[in-house]
Amino acid sequence: MSPVFKILVILTSHATAGTSGQSTGLWLEEFTTPYYAFVDAGAQVEVASIAGGQVPVDPHSIEAVGKNPASVERYLQDEALRTRLATSIKIDGLAAADYDAVFMPGGHGTMWDLPTSDTLARLVSTAWGEGKIVAAVCHGPAGLVNAKDEKGQPLVAGRRVAAFSNTEEVAAGMDKSVPFALETRIRALGAHYESGPDFQPFAVRDGRLVTGQNPASSAKVAELVLQALREAR
Repeated sequence: MSPVFKILVILTSHATAGTSGQSTGLWLEEFTTPYYAFVDAGAQVEVASIAGGQVPVDPHSIEAVGKNPASVERYLQDEALRTRLATSIKIDGLAAADYDAVFMPGGHGTMWDLPTSDTLARLVSTAWGEGKIVAAVCHGPAGLVNAKDEKGQPLVAGRRVAAFSNTEEVAAGMDKSVPFALETRIRALGAHYESGPDFQPFAVRDGRLVTGQNPASSAKVAELVLQALREAR
């Protein structure tokens, strides 16, 4: 019988792009594609967010029925998962020891509340120190910028990391709106930043750290997370 993995997914609670008033939040495919990959592999998945409750979904990440990625179409028919997204668990009080992996999907909302959450920084740092898998995709690595490794150094320092690139940010028209350029910050922390062509699938695994570049990378990130979990067993 396959081992049961417990995965904590941490989502943004931030719904607007700075002072612009533009709606943002979670980029849905970056959650749904890995979520279904995990549960279809037999994993138990906890859905949490920075503030708990309703997770804001970037309206640009949902099209009319029939025009979405397969995992988003599945989500739109999945009342139970939609309810979980509306009633997410607040990360305060969660213990890294209860999970085998921590995964952070992106969406521009993450750029505001993931880097400013001391609770998240402690949770991710503890998870890493306890030997857990830590993963993120697209803007999700914003949740890594204040995390530390077991030596107290930036978790990403000296490690291969992918994240939404500066050129993709410009192409998305958000380079003037986000609080900082994620690629630039990741590099400044000492990471070995890696990327592929803009908006094409690209993900890297450096031991227990798994990261992906953009929404198209979500399936590959999920695959690498499951690979790392199976090897850890």
